Amino acid sequence: MRGVFAVVSGLLFGLGLLISGMANPAKVLGFLDLAGAWDPSLALVMVGAIAVAFVPMQWVQRRGSTLRGEQAQLPSNRQIDRRLVIGSLLFGAGWGVAGFCPGPALVAASALIPQALVFVAAMLLGMWLFAQFERRVSL
Repeated sequence: MRGVFAVVSGLLFGLGLLISGMANPAKVLGFLDLAGAWDPSLALVMVGAIAVAFVPMQWVQRRGSTLRGEQAQLPSNRQIDRRLVIGSLLFGAGWGVAGFCPGPALVAASALIPQALVFVAAMLLGMWLFAQFERRVSL
């Protein structure tokens, strides 16, 4: 049953990304172009997503478990450190250059859009390189 819930959740998330335009790099780049032809529609999508998630997140934080009774796995680190800042800058730069972030890129890649396939390949390579770096640093 857990797998069914995961698939349905993923499909719903992907559908939401498609309907909202988040999987369209031109729309995303229009949102990020504050000095040019700014498209504020994705800001409304983000505000809507935060509003929808706010109440369930508060509920899970108070309860400590999911609807299925499983232990909630919420991040506990609230420290802003160098790794977080550098990661955020890299994420933002990639989003600004490509017009994709991971979720929408996977949705677009499933439609075999070449730019998304290149982005996903680069993302996976970056994840692998980070894992290699972390492994070497921890030795």
